[in-house]
Amino acid sequence: MAATTACAQSGNEQSGKERSGKRQAEKGEQQPRLRADALRNRERIIAAARETMVEFGAGVPLDEIARRAGVGNATLYRHFADRLELIHHVTLSVMSRTADRAERALAEESDAFQALRRFAHAAVEERIGALCPLLSDGVDRDHPDLLAARDRLEAAIEAVMGAARESGQLRTDIAVGDLMVAITQLTRPLPGWGSPRTESGGGCMDFDTFVHRHLQLFLDGLQTPARSELPGAAATLEDLRRRSS
Repeated sequence: MAATTACAQSGNEQSGKERSGKRQAEKGEQQPRLRADALRNRERIIAAARETMVEFGAGVPLDEIARRAGVGNATLYRHFADRLELIHHVTLSVMSRTADRAERALAEESDAFQALRRFAHAAVEERIGALCPLLSDGVDRDHPDLLAARDRLEAAIEAVMGAARESGQLRTDIAVGDLMVAITQLTRPLPGWGSPRTESGGGCMDFDTFVHRHLQLFLDGLQTPARSELPGAAATLEDLRRRSS
């Protein structure tokens, strides 16, 4: 992709900045309190980065992110020293938003399985599958902020699934890892396919239109009574982490 090529060409120029930004992220330095307009710009940059990284991958030019956010390049660099620091905050944002969705679904739905359905359909909108590769390129997965966000997210999803299980509506032979693998697979971009905002790769139709339909089929299979015995064992998130390490 052109975006990936542009990223590779600028890699040497950015490497010093990226090492500096990574050191800053590893130190867990707190951001100073921002003015309201600066905070809005920061949020717009993170939202634009998430959107463009879903569309084009982690190598999308920072110029394009700034353009999509409606800010200048200098504004982007005032908030984020380099690509790694921006990816770090995009990841935190997605994890926080997904946890918010789980907590709201559990709090607002009277039916426990409906809360699970609501969360799962909301979670696919975060395009977790498209964003997972962001964690593979130089991002410190053990950064305290990421660990805290991960713990909160896992607890929120466990609570939603636990309530559905206790209500007798969720089969007992699946765990959080099973659900998140399904959501990740459904939202992982296929090679050569465009997003709804770009030309579809290879002249093919856009599979995004089927995500919620296929997710509903998956969720129907999670309900009791179970119609078959699943092979293997229920997968936790810790299982997934061990297999990916």
